[in-house]
Amino acid sequence: MKARLFTDGGARGNPGPAAYGFVLEADDGTVLAAEGEAIGVATNNVAEYRGLVEGLRRALELHLPAVEVVSDSELMVKQMRGEYRVKNAALRSLYDEAVALARTLGDVEYRHVKRAHNELADRLVNEALDVA
Repeated sequence: MKARLFTDGGARGNPGPAAYGFVLEADDGTVLAAEGEAIGVATNNVAEYRGLVEGLRRALELHLPAVEVVSDSELMVKQMRGEYRVKNAALRSLYDEAVALARTLGDVEYRHVKRAHNELADRLVNEALDVA
């Protein structure tokens, strides 16, 4: 069973009030976990990585054997695939944490999609920002 982890993050202003969201789905589409949380003032990229880290952490808690990460952040996906270097110091620690979590999980793949294909995670981000 390969679960899908839809992740997103955003900031209103960059940096500005920021939030992340993630949705973990079983291969049959059943939602296993969903979360959106405001994280204070941060950049879009920091928020994207927070969504990834929190989603991977939840996948570990649920003992999922394999995860396909789906994100509309091309930068994050390419960095996690090793196609781009992580030059930003603020992202480096989140990147390192995500890499460690992915290694612990074992089978993690990354796929970039357009925002329209990441609707639920995007909505969780905006709801968290609206509440904050």
